[in-house]
Amino acid sequence: MIGEYDEIDLPEVKPVVKRHRRLKCRCAKCGKATAAPMPQAAQGTPFGRRIHALALYLKSNQLFSYERLQGVFADLFGLNLSQGALMNMFKRAAPIFAAGRNNALTALRGADVVACDETGVRIEGCNAYQWVFCSPQAVVHTAEFSRAAQVVRDTMAGHRPEVWISDRYTAQQGHATRHQTCLAHLDRKARFVAEHGNDLIGMRLQLWFDRAFRLARDIASLAITTVKKRKRVLARDLDVILASATDCPLARDLLGQIRRARDQMLTFCDFAGQVDATNNVSERALRPSVIQRKVTNGYRAKWAADAEAALRSTVDTARLAGKLPFHTILGAITA
Repeated sequence: MIGEYDEIDLPEVKPVVKRHRRLKCRCAKCGKATAAPMPQAAQGTPFGRRIHALALYLKSNQLFSYERLQGVFADLFGLNLSQGALMNMFKRAAPIFAAGRNNALTALRGADVVACDETGVRIEGCNAYQWVFCSPQAVVHTAEFSRAAQVVRDTMAGHRPEVWISDRYTAQQGHATRHQTCLAHLDRKARFVAEHGNDLIGMRLQLWFDRAFRLARDIASLAITTVKKRKRVLARDLDVILASATDCPLARDLLGQIRRARDQMLTFCDFAGQVDATNNVSERALRPSVIQRKVTNGYRAKWAADAEAALRSTVDTARLAGKLPFHTILGAITA
């Protein structure tokens, strides 16, 4: 053999329809009519679990609108579904994924490290917020009309992790023993100051953040003594920058923000491999919500926002164990 060459294609996919006929007969002697019992297929939805799973997958993971879902099922499978039928699929599946979210919530409330973030969303025509809480054990999404700290308190139910990772938003403060401020947020501001400011404060901070990110990237492979030494050097150099005088309003505002976050800048050094220097894990988890907001302009009803938050909690938590989203959804559906 001198070579192998593959041709790859997908087979045509058509719905498999099982039709159940119910008959009634009449006795020729007594005239009594007897009808067959109602088949099980007539007592629930006519759509099978794979149709349910595919609709949920495309809606929540690929961020299809109802109209685009209709188009996909019609074009690819020759299956005409109304938007009402699609919505009923999501309603039927909501309790299943609510149970999955509850399991993720239980795991979250036992975590030592939690990262959190929130983004805007439209629900029932009103401004609301999509929250996400990430830990090594679970990911929990929640849709709320509030952006206040009470959302965090309700979600954590009194549990205080060892470390909380977030941006500098006030409602994110004070929920754990220690706090790691997202350095990526401050780094973006430092780069803006370096470009638009009238002194070197922005550039000096930008170089400092580059060193902090290098330490965070390599920290798992470094000796404890090396990490402590680099942390001391970073802390010393940061204090020198913070003590600098500046006439630039942009630099002055940024220095003020960093001073207020001074004790939260290098927490990751004390938890090598466990605490990130940024909150990127939460931002990645919220990315589908941001795209969904742009594609569909939000949710028509609160139950839909809650149902999708529950589904994403189940899928994202299963993903931590290496499970693929569609397989997770299919395994949960019992339609």
